[in-house]
Amino acid sequence: MYRHFTAVMLQFQRFSTSVMCSAMIKVKECQFPVPWGHIAAKSWGSKDGLPVLCLHGWSDNANSFSRLIPLLPQDRHYVAIDFPGHGLSSHRPAGTFYIFPEYISDICRVTNVLGWERFSVIGHSMGGNVGCMFSALFPDMVDKVILIDTTGFLPTKESLPDIVQKGIVELLKYEKQKRPNKVYSEQAAIERLMTANPSLSEGSAHILLERGTTKVHGGVHFNRDFRINLPGIIRMTMEQALELQKRITAKLLIILANDGIVKRKEFQQLDKSDMDKMLKGYRESVKEFNFKMVPGNHHVHLNSPENVAEIISCFLNTPTPAKLYSLKRRSNLNICMLKKKKLRWVGTLPGIGSCLVPCVGWDWLQQTPVTLCSDSAGWKMDGWKK
Repeated sequence: MYRHFTAVMLQFQRFSTSVMCSAMIKVKECQFPVPWGHIAAKSWGSKDGLPVLCLHGWSDNANSFSRLIPLLPQDRHYVAIDFPGHGLSSHRPAGTFYIFPEYISDICRVTNVLGWERFSVIGHSMGGNVGCMFSALFPDMVDKVILIDTTGFLPTKESLPDIVQKGIVELLKYEKQKRPNKVYSEQAAIERLMTANPSLSEGSAHILLERGTTKVHGGVHFNRDFRINLPGIIRMTMEQALELQKRITAKLLIILANDGIVKRKEFQQLDKSDMDKMLKGYRESVKEFNFKMVPGNHHVHLNSPENVAEIISCFLNTPTPAKLYSLKRRSNLNICMLKKKKLRWVGTLPGIGSCLVPCVGWDWLQQTPVTLCSDSAGWKMDGWKK
């Protein structure tokens, strides 16, 4: 039994250049296994880089970030996923909904395979909402959140029972319909996508369709699962959204486009008074909150990435100190070392006493904080007594 210890912790700080590199960063395709198939993704940079998860908006895909990421700090490891039912990812099983708790589970699965214990999030539109919800539910796993043209949560004034009922009815109705996957010419597919997403430039539509369509005889067909168009059955009230805001411990940056959700009716899911309440809630609840307005529309990060790249780069480059975690009696503590900028697991210290430790990550499967030790063996501590 250990009566007393003083751990010799390695204090470290992550540095990154503020100069944006114009050279093309290495891009790779990857897949993550899930019970119903796989989640597809694109990866930029070295696996030893600081981790950043990129989450696209509704009906988009990982290519949503293909013009932005080359303008961001190059010492990161960026992973942009295709949400299930989008891009090159598998569709969810028949008979199921596309709902936010499932998207949160998707992030848990992906980051667990990657071995990420703490990371930053860049999310556009729906992806920002998913990332913001994740950072509220798993606050120790996220150090920075960047929201592009979204306020992170979408509270509703509608009757929640009515929302659930409508969603169930629409899903059952959809399942009775036979919907062959229509074949389009490439130009017709571009026009259809731009009609559904009027904020896309033609060039941006081409970029999204590279992952959003598959070539078949006579043209292309869309990859996405059309169930993503059905109404969601899980929403929240304003009071619930404000409570979730209080759980966020990450640094937060919200970037709104002046011709995006604040102006365009097709993107307005919050009225001005509700948006003001959301922003006020962040200012009061989130310790480090930043807000920027930029020229552009809802897809500003894809149409005009230079409008947001410098803002995002500066925010990513702000130092994030190790989080102090309060251990209770008989807690477990995972011990890691920092080797070549990557955390290497050494072991678990069980049943320790009450103390504060610098926490650099969180093992969400074991619900255990992760800290660093300083010696080569990973176990040498000052003041150990058995």
